[in-house]
Amino acid sequence: MASWIAVTLAAAAVQTLRLVLQKRLKGLGLSTGGATFARFLFGAPLTLIGLAGLILQGGYRITAPPAAFWGFVALGGLSQIVATFCTVALFSERSFAVGIAFTKTEVLQVAILSALFLAEPVSAPGLVAILVGMAGVILLSRPADGWGRAGLLNRATGLGLAAGALFGLSAIGYRGATLQVASDSALFRATVALAAVTTCQTIAMRFWLSWREPGEMAKVLAAWRSTALVGLTGVLGSLGWFVAFALMNAAYVRSLGQVELVFSLAASVLFFRERVLAREVVGIALLAVSIIGVVTVA
Repeated sequence: MASWIAVTLAAAAVQTLRLVLQKRLKGLGLSTGGATFARFLFGAPLTLIGLAGLILQGGYRITAPPAAFWGFVALGGLSQIVATFCTVALFSERSFAVGIAFTKTEVLQVAILSALFLAEPVSAPGLVAILVGMAGVILLSRPADGWGRAGLLNRATGLGLAAGALFGLSAIGYRGATLQVASDSALFRATVALAAVTTCQTIAMRFWLSWREPGEMAKVLAAWRSTALVGLTGVLGSLGWFVAFALMNAAYVRSLGQVELVFSLAASVLFFRERVLAREVVGIALLAVSIIGVVTVA
């Protein structure tokens, strides 16, 4: 039981590092689509190499997965891409912070979707822990000057809720895909699912960039020294999430995974000497209570 906790914490830490590296890609002249594509372009081959290693050296056998596997792969991979674009669209909104806060409803939506699609409901104590964590996350997401004059009901709210729902669907798709692989090994099931997802995402993003941003692929390849590192950290983080999804209900995994916010805040204090606000301390405390609750009831 404790293994999914350790894997989730490791995945959150690596994802924090990947986001820092990916942010730097914008300074290299890459578009948002190019920076996103870099993660998949170098991540997919690494995942396929890892899968081949498990088959050749680990003695694992891969059989043709059922049709449901590919359905979950498509659901997870495409939902994640569209959710990312919804989040990027928030950057042009005056009420950006409102939308970002609503993306944090992902965990609650994952709990609902897990019950609907995977017949894996969250217990009542688990739901309470998730709600406490959501309150903490919203406090951490709130800007110093408040939510602004736009209020809560605006386009940013819709984009935020859509992004949260789509990120939730991607988590459900990934959890469902790992459950369709015939193996007792969580690592092997996760690697098979991740290899399929990243390959499909790479193909989809390649066609998108060719259509909408011709020439961007060449920029990604030219900056391979930086983009390859993003791909490496991206695939390691993704593998951690997939292993966690193979071991535990997606709602609990995503709830615990919100510790990433604490990691990010710690990095801002340690490396950038930024001051922690009182409400951020309260938000961290609520998130800590939520994480302890999730770990206890899961």
